[in-house]
Amino acid sequence: MPSRNPRRLLNRWLTEKRMRTSTQATGTATAEASRPALYLALTKPDVSFLVVMTTVAGYALGTRGPLDWLRMAHTVFGTTLIAAGTSALNHYFERDTDALMRRTASRPLPSGQLSPREAFWFALSLLGFGTLYLALATNALATLLGISTSVMYLCAYTPLKRRSTLATFVGAFPGAVPPLIGWAAARGTLNIEAWFLFAILFLWQFPHFDAISWVYREDYKRAGIKMLPTVDPAGTRTFREILLTAALLVPVSLLPAVTGLAGARYFFGAVVLGLMLVEVCLWAAASKTNYRAKWLMHATVLHLPVLLGLLIYDKFTR
Repeated sequence: MPSRNPRRLLNRWLTEKRMRTSTQATGTATAEASRPALYLALTKPDVSFLVVMTTVAGYALGTRGPLDWLRMAHTVFGTTLIAAGTSALNHYFERDTDALMRRTASRPLPSGQLSPREAFWFALSLLGFGTLYLALATNALATLLGISTSVMYLCAYTPLKRRSTLATFVGAFPGAVPPLIGWAAARGTLNIEAWFLFAILFLWQFPHFDAISWVYREDYKRAGIKMLPTVDPAGTRTFREILLTAALLVPVSLLPAVTGLAGARYFFGAVVLGLMLVEVCLWAAASKTNYRAKWLMHATVLHLPVLLGLLIYDKFTR
């Protein structure tokens, strides 16, 4: 039987109180220590990495003569701040939708770890500082491209996601702009070769994001987001789009070699990489399972940096 000794009961109560107080203090300290991580999560680091990689590629390929590493770093930093601010503002706008999806319910806003007000001002600060930084470090064209990317993403792509499956097509435009920002910062203008980079990134996004949306189609459907797989349960249209864009990416990725931006090494390397990606797309389309769609997603993540890295290498070693 439990002890009814008043002194023992008092001691037990005091001990439990101290344990609760200690646990609460530890939890508070952990929460405070994790706030930088929460703000970092608002910036979508995976998206920011894509922006960094493609901006670097655009700057390096747009450079005439020796590469100005410092100016390139300034360009990448300013562009990344704008992208991070855009992502944070997207978190703010989509906080209610994110709460409905298992994949995003633990994000800082739907989980209540940060308040909408904190996220809003954090996002505006990043956007404002990033725009100013890019304007001072580069030129008007690069800055205008950076602003237009944010506007298209927030004012066109974000609201369209709950209205039409065309959202992926519309969102591919701002997603393909970072290499143009890098090119504009390096050269002060855009020519046909810059638009080839835009086209490569534009087409690459369809196999990548269609694979992601196929894996998480139930989550998107629950939240009312009209990605293609949510209205295409059999996957016929989704994988047709994946195959078509992957196939188109092969000849489009060869265009830099045709105009002289790259040489034979890049040309044949791009052919091999493109055909390998198409092969993975065919393999994924054969069964349309989440397992194969995840492998396709990983294949696209590998394909783009290898392709751009080969293009930069070929340009600077010829």
